[in-house]
Amino acid sequence: MAAARRARAADPRAVFVREAVEPGPAVPQGLIRAARKSGQLNLSGRNLSEVPQHVWRINLDTPEEAHQNLSFGAADRWWEQTDLTKLILASNKLQCLSEDVKLLPALTVLDVHDNQLTSLPSALGQLENLQKLDVSHNKLKSIPEELLQLSHLKSLLLHHNELSILPDGFGQLVSLEELDVSNNHLTDIPTSFALLINLVRLNLACNQLQSLPADLSAMKSLRQLDCTKNYLETVPSKLATMASLEQLYLRKNKLRSLPDFPSCELLKELHAGENQIEILNAENLKHLISLSVLELRDNKIKSVPDEIALLQKLERLDLSNNDISRLPYTLGNLPQLKFLALEGNPLRTIRRDLLQKGTQELLKYLRSKIQDDATNSNEEAPVTAMTLPSESRINMHAITTLKLLEYSEKQAAVIPDEMFNAVRSNPVTTVNFSKNQLSEVPPRIVELKDSVCDVSLAFNKISSISPELCMLHKLTHLDIRNNFLTSLPEAMESLTRLQIINLSFNRLKVFPSVLYCIPALETILLANNQVGAIDPLQLQKMDKLGTLDLQNNDLLQVPPELGNCETLRTLLLEGNPFRTPRAAILAKGTAAVLEYLRSRIPT
Repeated sequence: MAAARRARAADPRAVFVREAVEPGPAVPQGLIRAARKSGQLNLSGRNLSEVPQHVWRINLDTPEEAHQNLSFGAADRWWEQTDLTKLILASNKLQCLSEDVKLLPALTVLDVHDNQLTSLPSALGQLENLQKLDVSHNKLKSIPEELLQLSHLKSLLLHHNELSILPDGFGQLVSLEELDVSNNHLTDIPTSFALLINLVRLNLACNQLQSLPADLSAMKSLRQLDCTKNYLETVPSKLATMASLEQLYLRKNKLRSLPDFPSCELLKELHAGENQIEILNAENLKHLISLSVLELRDNKIKSVPDEIALLQKLERLDLSNNDISRLPYTLGNLPQLKFLALEGNPLRTIRRDLLQKGTQELLKYLRSKIQDDATNSNEEAPVTAMTLPSESRINMHAITTLKLLEYSEKQAAVIPDEMFNAVRSNPVTTVNFSKNQLSEVPPRIVELKDSVCDVSLAFNKISSISPELCMLHKLTHLDIRNNFLTSLPEAMESLTRLQIINLSFNRLKVFPSVLYCIPALETILLANNQVGAIDPLQLQKMDKLGTLDLQNNDLLQVPPELGNCETLRTLLLEGNPFRTPRAAILAKGTAAVLEYLRSRIPT
């Protein structure tokens, strides 16, 4: 109510004066009464051509029922009303907003998307508590300078308007974390964007941009940048130094080449289809160690460099409709690749019917060609009387070139010593011992501690994590799903670089407390266990956690405080026995679930 009292200062008689304008039939009094209690008012989809005056004055005027009811129960104490903090006016027929919006100084969320607004009131700049403003899908041609005074604004959605220019002082919105200006008529971006150092998501798609300012590289928090469907011919080399960038969309531009990405080690998705790219260089790829999606369809690429095999986490590769005549056979050794699209290329070495059999058959064929090459090559040492029979079957090419030690799908109870012996001094970064019958972590894995960063022990019979595994201090990715684990040792706290851990389909009954102590964790996959509770306060401290999968566990309740885990982008809770949040809320996605949980936190 403090904010409402400040608004009354402009009109000291407001408390005693009943508004002469009667509320319109489009806004039932029941909604107004509920809003005074909850602080939230949803008037979306009511065919409003203007906002009734009593909505702007909801916290100023004495409610009508106060003049009719002289005996008040606890539920009727209108003088204890809550300041309006959330107002939704979406999907109406509003052509303008009144300057009286300043009478709602406590607003944190204002949603007026899908209307017919041609301008915004300068009074918006007085809503000093506003954190989210959605004015998308309107007819705005400009943004008032006063809007730049909103120092607490975190989310600004301006997409699908008629904006041709943005104010030069845009960088004053220093708290912004999300900005969407897609589907406008913008021809350039203010250089002050560089001051938006807290921005996480920036959408510039479907404008008329011919270039990007190099100063965008100063956005050190930016994770997602969408420049789809513009007129970009180049990308500033500085852009490739954005160390936090995870998703980059450059589709439907006029690019002739990709920049090198020397610092984008966290980049997970690169979409550059429908351009005019002719050359794909090793330098474009070799630093993208986290890349899982590479989309380059509908370009003019003629060849793929062997270094593409360094992208060990690649899951989707789309090279459709290019000019590629041959592929590096080492593509077949990419351990995570699930989707490979090659249609529309003049490939000479791969039959058309093979392309139609799907990714796995294609990868199998490419792997067989590697073995053929190795057999026919004079570079490999010949098998002699001094060569161990098992060593002659070891893929030395994978160890030396791909830095991959693989012994999977063998149904083996132990990993042969010859596998570790073959490594010698080669720095192996990836280990794949999945789909065997291992009952313990191979002790000799500790010999790889100075280089290995990705280990898969999935689909085995391992019941405990060994001390040796806890000594792999460079480990960033651990896949140990489909085993018999019931707990994790505290010694795992030493895995300070671990970013992704997959513990799905084990026998864990409690959330492993040691995970709370690994600050680098970004993804925790715990689906299909028996976890009964989580500690939201500990999870809040994990400031890099973006994905938490707890599907099909035994959670009887979801603590409301989980809603305060602001870094979570993916929260999966389906298949648990709790009653709330209901399935309908879960189906709306992570943002809706977190918002619901926050609304349930006791005040």
